[in-house]
Amino acid sequence: MATILLVEDARDLARVIRRELEAAGYQVLHAADGRTALALHERERPDLIVLDWMLPELDGLEVLRELRRSSGTLVLMLTARSEEVDRVIGLELGADDYLTKPFSMRELIARVRALLRRAELLRQALAADREGSRMPVSYGPLHLDPDQHDATLDGRPLDLTPNEFRLLHLLLRNPGRAFSRSYLLDTVWDEPVVGDRAVDNAIHRLRRKLGPLGERIETVWGVGYRLRPLQPPG
Repeated sequence: MATILLVEDARDLARVIRRELEAAGYQVLHAADGRTALALHERERPDLIVLDWMLPELDGLEVLRELRRSSGTLVLMLTARSEEVDRVIGLELGADDYLTKPFSMRELIARVRALLRRAELLRQALAADREGSRMPVSYGPLHLDPDQHDATLDGRPLDLTPNEFRLLHLLLRNPGRAFSRSYLLDTVWDEPVVGDRAVDNAIHRLRRKLGPLGERIETVWGVGYRLRPLQPPG
């Protein structure tokens, strides 16, 4: 059963939303202000947060900023503000979806289900990418054997850190697939890392160590990185 943290200071609305979410099969926690919400999130680690914009003490945007410093928990923002610039601000700060008041309970439940379903598919993909294949993989003159933790280029061994090795392995298994920096952090790095510079630095080092072949690791602007597929011979 997924756990949802509802952050809403309007008592009557919070009661209705909680009732509907529980009827849909979710466990619901409730906070009426931003500081309580952050404390509950830290203690309970919910699967999703339904977050009102206008809150006492800390407003929804401040709560979202604090959350995104260390957490990727799904956030569905609720607000009476319907201007496009307000929606953009919320989404750019890291909200996963946005619902403008007044809204129907049916739409709220549908948005919650869609977010949780998307998160589950992402978890499955992440688990598959973390596990990976143990079969050797080649890319032109580049060869990588995960069982032996061995990588060679033109027959010469490559000196790769564990993170660089896992990053290269993921790219080699998925030529043409674009990966976001946050996905690469979740998939490749064992230790928690704040910010995207760790990925950019690792890509920079990989490109340098691969020489001319490193140019085939492409930057996908606004997304992250991908390995350009090799052209078939002929």
